[in-house]
Amino acid sequence: MSAPLRPEIVVDLAAVRHNLRAVAAEVGPDVQVMAVVKADAYGHGMVEVARAAREAGAAWVGVATGPEALALRAAGDTGRLACWLLMPHEDLAPLVAADVDVTASSLEGLEQVHRAVDATGRSARLQLKIDTGLSRSGCRPEDWPALVEHARAGEEAGRWRVTGLWSHLAASEEPEHPANAHQARVFAEALEVADAAGLRPEVRHLANSAGALLHPDLRHDLVRVGLATYGLDPAPGVTSMRLPHLDLRPAMTVVAPLVLVKQVPAGEHVSYNWRWAATAPTTLGLVPLGYGDGLPRAAAGAAEVEVGGHRRPLRGTVCMDQVVVELGPAGTDVAAGVGDAVRLIGPAPAPSAQEWAEACGTISYEIVTRLGGRLERRHVDSEAEHGAEHETGPQTALAGAPREEHA
Repeated sequence: MSAPLRPEIVVDLAAVRHNLRAVAAEVGPDVQVMAVVKADAYGHGMVEVARAAREAGAAWVGVATGPEALALRAAGDTGRLACWLLMPHEDLAPLVAADVDVTASSLEGLEQVHRAVDATGRSARLQLKIDTGLSRSGCRPEDWPALVEHARAGEEAGRWRVTGLWSHLAASEEPEHPANAHQARVFAEALEVADAAGLRPEVRHLANSAGALLHPDLRHDLVRVGLATYGLDPAPGVTSMRLPHLDLRPAMTVVAPLVLVKQVPAGEHVSYNWRWAATAPTTLGLVPLGYGDGLPRAAAGAAEVEVGGHRRPLRGTVCMDQVVVELGPAGTDVAAGVGDAVRLIGPAPAPSAQEWAEACGTISYEIVTRLGGRLERRHVDSEAEHGAEHETGPQTALAGAPREEHA
């Protein structure tokens, strides 16, 4: 990959399709796959990734917010589409009119859907969420029978069709964590209550990416594939050990041009607050990316980039617009010059998003989702005819995209 004129995110949609097919093969033909594309597809581009997911056979696409769902419908997505993070007093009529599956976790939520049904004059597609132990959204188990009863009454009245019953795992990336067995039990009990009330949903779903891959007993009818869609391991170190055949391919590469190369003497300090100094005459390179583009300040002194096929460390404080890289000892051939490509994230020998996460003390979800700012995003398709890149054009990454928790 040659150096771009400006820093950019390059997303390979062929990798997205490959990853979803790999997960689908792992979970088997009886389990449907939902590609989770919330938060602008974890920084990869929501509309483009959703389209690739449909091409890969994903029966469902999932988002967090109403505006995300409506943006997909406006872009032409007509398949099953689930949305679960609804605001108090939000007008759900546009979602009901657009045939989006909306989620209710309380009687107030049911009333909100009811108002939308009255406003549109059409039945809603409704899913019910039970809190099985994450203590985030979802109906508490003690309130579940009443929610189910009212949902069934609304279904009999023709207000909605209850299409799904679901919950979310708290620790699926830790297979032996007691939360998994606890949540499995609470969910099974909730399904029994719903069944006794007469609900016959299309899908029951509990598993996220790690749940889908590491917990076959929790797959039910549908798995929600978030991080694995983008080729990132939802349980680093565990997935590769248990599923060594699984071939997830990271879809994102972050690349920028080297804009300046200079030599500094021994003892010269670098960047704000003089947190690093050269111990010998050193060649430094300037990369036009910083925390204004989503680069974590915590990466200073810990993360690396790839220049000319070699790993090079970041030096000094990460600035808003720039970061400094140590290219090598002064007076030696550092094999890097102005205009050369610097890969911050990408295929080897570039660092992975997981390596950046470990350097910053966070998770790969946060690394890829927060990248954006002034970065342009370009979509390519490495499976295109004759292997040529099929570009969908540059965009400003993450413009106005919400920052959501991981699925």
